[in-house]
Amino acid sequence: MDRNRHASITEVPFRATAGAPPGAEVLALAALANRARGHDVDAYSPMRPAFHHLIAVRSGRLTCSVDFTDHAVTDGDWLWVRPGQILQFRSGLTTTEGTVVLFQPGFLGAAATGAARVDRPALRTEPLHPPEAAQDVLQRTLDLLESEYGRLAELPLEMHIEVVRHLLSVLLLRLAHLQHGQDEESGSDSDAFRRFQQAVERDFARTHRVEDYARQLGYSVRTLTRATRVAAGCGAKRFIDDRVLLEAKRLLVHTTLTASAVGERLGFPDPTVFTKFFRSRTGETPAAFRLRAKGTAS
Repeated sequence: MDRNRHASITEVPFRATAGAPPGAEVLALAALANRARGHDVDAYSPMRPAFHHLIAVRSGRLTCSVDFTDHAVTDGDWLWVRPGQILQFRSGLTTTEGTVVLFQPGFLGAAATGAARVDRPALRTEPLHPPEAAQDVLQRTLDLLESEYGRLAELPLEMHIEVVRHLLSVLLLRLAHLQHGQDEESGSDSDAFRRFQQAVERDFARTHRVEDYARQLGYSVRTLTRATRVAAGCGAKRFIDDRVLLEAKRLLVHTTLTASAVGERLGFPDPTVFTKFFRSRTGETPAAFRLRAKGTAS
């Protein structure tokens, strides 16, 4: 019997509300708590959704944490939380005026998915406050998306879904341009970094060595380090370690695995090496972090 069978992080799947079209849902923030209750989910508990949350705040203050970083999302802010990230709303769902768009991976077409980087892990998840001109375009597009989403009966279902898909694509493409619009001009989002990021996401629990990724991808260590520093603001080794540390925190807080088992799952040769790594990056032991984080969550 697999002793870790019940120790994995529980993901929240996308379940369409009755009467809603499949794949995406557009609703007011105030309605999100009710939707969660309807699916037997506590809206204020830590969760790992298997779908995107695109949040736009018109007025008020929404507080939440994404992968253990606290955020305050206020007037005019946008926040895009990707599948697999640990999301916890702390306050403001019922008192903040705004909209949340929930959508599944694969909902958008291939062209929009690639251009907006929808299928790639976020390097940083922080509220985005667009300049006034961009905010006006984003808000008008969101208003149109909300309006069209509510007109389910006016079009055949397939056409209605396509309208929603295209309007959501416009939003995400504009947000992605605001977040990463300078990357192509500066060359920061190079092919080397894209391939490295994908390889790290796939293999971070198997190897923590830059040399292994360089050999696998056909680049030199120097090339990967330079490309990662330009794109992510840190060296290649730090990028790998950051991903390992994030997963360690997720497993410590949201599973019942022992610290030793977490270290083993993440590819550390023994518990001492894992504890030393974790303490050097956070200033505390895995056990101390687990107690503090769970105490904060409760």
